[in-house]
Amino acid sequence: MTPLSRPLIAVAVNPSAARGAHRDYGTRLAEALRATGRRVSELSADSYEQLESMARAAVGDGVDALIVVGGDGTVQLGTNVCVNTDTPLGVLPSGTGNDTAEGILGMPIGDIDAAIRRLMGALDKPLWRIDAGRMSWNGGERWFCSTMSAGFDALVNETVNHLAFPKGPSRYTVAMLIELAKLKPIRYTVTIDGVQNEEEAILATIANNSQYGGGMRICPMAKPDDGLLDLMMVRPLSRLDFMRIYPKVFKGTHVTDPRVVIRQGKKFRLESSNLVGYSDGERIAPLPMEVAVASRALPVLDTRL
Repeated sequence: MTPLSRPLIAVAVNPSAARGAHRDYGTRLAEALRATGRRVSELSADSYEQLESMARAAVGDGVDALIVVGGDGTVQLGTNVCVNTDTPLGVLPSGTGNDTAEGILGMPIGDIDAAIRRLMGALDKPLWRIDAGRMSWNGGERWFCSTMSAGFDALVNETVNHLAFPKGPSRYTVAMLIELAKLKPIRYTVTIDGVQNEEEAILATIANNSQYGGGMRICPMAKPDDGLLDLMMVRPLSRLDFMRIYPKVFKGTHVTDPRVVIRQGKKFRLESSNLVGYSDGERIAPLPMEVAVASRALPVLDTRL
C-alpha cells in the first residue's frame, strides 16, 4: 500500500479519556495536520457510543485515516471501526492506560508534541497491518487489538473505572491492592484450538500486546502481527507470593515463575461462573466467551521508530 498523500483525516476525540484532563489534545493535533495542508474532520460526542457511530460513518464515507485521541478504550473504538477495512487507525495517547499506543504502536507517552510529530511522520510511511482479536458471546461480538481478560485482572479493571484518585497509571496499582484483599482461585474451562482443559487460576488474559494495565509486560513475547494470540494464566498462590511476583511484571520477568503459564493459539474459549470479560479497560460481557485471531485484519499508522 502506498503512503498517504494529502489525506482527509478524521480525528475522533474521547472527551472523557483520563477524566477530561487532555481535552485540548485533539485540537492541537488537528491544527498540526491542517498546518501541513491536510484536510481534517474533527469528531466529538457526549458518549462513547455516539463517537463510535460518528467514526464509523466517517470511515464509510472514505476518510484516508482515523486518528483516535484517548486511552485504550478509545483505541478499541477505533479498532471496531477500522477492522477489515483499508482505513488505517492512528492513536494519540491521552488516557489513563495507553498500553496499545505504547506496547504495539511504539508511541511516546507523556509528550504530546512528540506524539503528534510521530503521527505526522507515519502518514508518509507505508501502512502496517496487525492482528485483531474477535470476541464473541451469546448475542454479541466485539473486536480488540490489545488484550481481553477475565479474573483478577478484570476485577482490577472494574475497580479502576470507579476510582477518582489517584490519577494516571498508578490507579491500577491502587485497584490491584483493593482486589488483592479478596483474592481467591477461579475454576476455568479453557479450550485452545479445539483442545479443552479444566484449569484453576487467579486470572486469565488473552493478549495480542506485550503489555497492559499501565505498562505491565504481561505477555512479553506477544507479537501483534504473528497470527497468534497469547493466553497467560497465573496458578493459585498466596497474597504474599502474589506481591513477590507483582513487581516483576513491569519487566516481564514474572514468566520465569512456574505458576505463570503462557500458551499460544488462534481460537480460545473461556468458561467460568460469575465472571465478566474485560477488554482494553472496557466491560464487555459475562463468560463464556470465544476469542479468535484475525490475522493482519487491522490497518494502522506505523508509528514505530
